[in-house]
Amino acid sequence: MFYGGFYGGDIATSTLFVLLVVFVATLVRSTFGFGEALIAVPLLAFFLPVREAAPLAVLLSISIAAIVVLQDWKHIHLRSAAGLLAATVFGIPVGLLLLTHASEQAIKAALGILIALFAGYSLVSKKSPHLKTDHPVALLLAGFFAGVFGGAYGMNGPPLVTYGSLRRWPAQRFRATLHAYFLPASILGMIGFWSAGLWTRPVTHAYITSLPAMLPAVFLGRAINRRITGEVFVKYIYGGLLLIGATLVVEALRYGR
Repeated sequence: MFYGGFYGGDIATSTLFVLLVVFVATLVRSTFGFGEALIAVPLLAFFLPVREAAPLAVLLSISIAAIVVLQDWKHIHLRSAAGLLAATVFGIPVGLLLLTHASEQAIKAALGILIALFAGYSLVSKKSPHLKTDHPVALLLAGFFAGVFGGAYGMNGPPLVTYGSLRRWPAQRFRATLHAYFLPASILGMIGFWSAGLWTRPVTHAYITSLPAMLPAVFLGRAINRRITGEVFVKYIYGGLLLIGATLVVEALRYGR
């Protein structure tokens, strides 16, 4: 046991593994603006209790988003970020309702299939959907469903990424705008963990221990992001969505048995 946090095997090995997970998850998040949820919590849960891994991931999300916003605030599409966040507030209660009354496996499977179909079509089609300007209905729907799936399953990202891909934001704007959304959203999430008594001393200790892995990954991710061209970045985004969709379907099938 490492200060009530890391567990399962040698302390040094556990700590090294957690730092590696934090570095990789942060690098992905900093480079593309999303995707760390597929890496961080599932892998951290091997060496941390889930009650500590989840709030740790949110604390790291707040830190990453704050640094990115400070770095690239000029690239933020503020109106889009504000609209997405405002709509999210109305989606969260619906998500909580789904959490308590609907089948998690069915919802995850349906979401995964829709995301995978959209991403797959966009990858192979020569004329994938494109919104040249902000579309109020699409913007509000993306924010609303981000709130729904965030409230139900802690997965705000897919609807936001889908909207950003439709807008064809350049890599820097995509990264900055999503982080401008995730900063206040993650702070609200952390307030929820604190009110539930899940922000504990071991979580804070694990967070401080993780900083040496997180900080260089944020800056390395920014450097990579600035070198990705528009069309290549779009393909990465659709590829990431395809992976998220497939992961959701696999999870639904696995836990539905």
